[in-house]
Amino acid sequence: MSTENKFNEEILNSIAEGVITVDKTFKVNFINRAAEEIMGFKKEEVLGQFCKYILKCDLCQTKCPIGIVLETGSNLYDYSSVIYDKKGNRKPIKLNAAILKNSDDKPVGGVISFRDISELERIKQQSDIISNFFGIVGHSKAMQEIFKLIMEISESDATVLILGESGTGKELIANAIQATSTRKNKPYLKVNCSVFPQNLLASELFGHVKGAFTDAVKDRPGRFELADGGTIFLDEVAEMPPHTQIQLLRVLQEGTFERVGESITRKVDVRVIAATNIEIHRALKEGKLREDLYYRLNVIPVLIPPLRERKEDIPHLIKHFIETYSKLYKKNIPDISDAALDLLMKYPWPGNVRELENVIEYAIVRTKNDSEIDISNLPSNIKNTSAGQSIPLKSFRTENAASLLSLLEKHKWNKTKVAKELGIGRTTLWRMMKQLNLEE
Repeated sequence: MSTENKFNEEILNSIAEGVITVDKTFKVNFINRAAEEIMGFKKEEVLGQFCKYILKCDLCQTKCPIGIVLETGSNLYDYSSVIYDKKGNRKPIKLNAAILKNSDDKPVGGVISFRDISELERIKQQSDIISNFFGIVGHSKAMQEIFKLIMEISESDATVLILGESGTGKELIANAIQATSTRKNKPYLKVNCSVFPQNLLASELFGHVKGAFTDAVKDRPGRFELADGGTIFLDEVAEMPPHTQIQLLRVLQEGTFERVGESITRKVDVRVIAATNIEIHRALKEGKLREDLYYRLNVIPVLIPPLRERKEDIPHLIKHFIETYSKLYKKNIPDISDAALDLLMKYPWPGNVRELENVIEYAIVRTKNDSEIDISNLPSNIKNTSAGQSIPLKSFRTENAASLLSLLEKHKWNKTKVAKELGIGRTTLWRMMKQLNLEE
């Protein structure tokens, strides 16, 4: 091994993410130490083996991640998936995949990097926060209405269409709908319709027979067959190609389909939950989404408001994420400073809850143990924002705790009525109560 190659290998072995590289035949030709630890294999056990027999990613059962990159021409970033280690233990991961090219820009293989998020998943499941509805934190009236709707439709098998901007938590809502349904103990499969190219998506959903296309070396059932009796979640459904939309419409109307390359009609019983972040009326006008499919999907619509329209949820989400990531990074971060909270309250959050979660994780990493998050610990784009007005926290200190307590008791602790009488927002009242140590 050359000095340069040895140096590169040492670099790859020093990072926390698992890294696997494959040649053009999809056989493993490198694995770093982190990948060995995550999967439980030694390097000598995997070199020369087909990647899918080692990684055992659920995505590998339909199409190799490298294969998807080759077909789409786009790299995979932060793709949620599951692998099984040498002992058969299930491990949730975040996966990236890219093509390796030589100096002539010709593909010579691929690289897959992944990180084990088992601990994060465990912490999230154990978190027991007030108004944590199946993992969703939401105190606002809009979110409470959504939680109420989910419980009301728990006995129904009707199709649901979840609408909302990217990062609002559409998949979490879908998970809650499935978890409260009569099919909660039945198969539950998820498909991101924007990840797969047109011919591959049809195969992914409805399966194919041997010889249906170049890579179809054997018969394979699709997700609808595998979800028979259960539920399927179709994320980014408006990104689905027109021909596949017709096939989906038939499943919704008749419960029947054919595998790609086959003329045998098959019947399934699957509840469909769909989601999209595309503005529906524009998608219909531009012909991206069939009108008849839209009305079939939109039996029960669920509209998730963006975070900027439910800012009263921000303090509770911050508390939730501080607890989650303090445990993950083994730190004691008790709270966030008033000044930092002010800044987060006035930020417009174009990336919604996902962006807020990333900001708090960043802040936890940068905050010293036993210290609270301050402005200096926040990302520069947050610190440099000039949108909105800060909450007037100084006015809190002029309030007398006794008079506020009297007002709360007068309205039987109805914070909406108290805030209205004081002429302030509910979030401001929440901060006032916290500073004065007032709890119901």
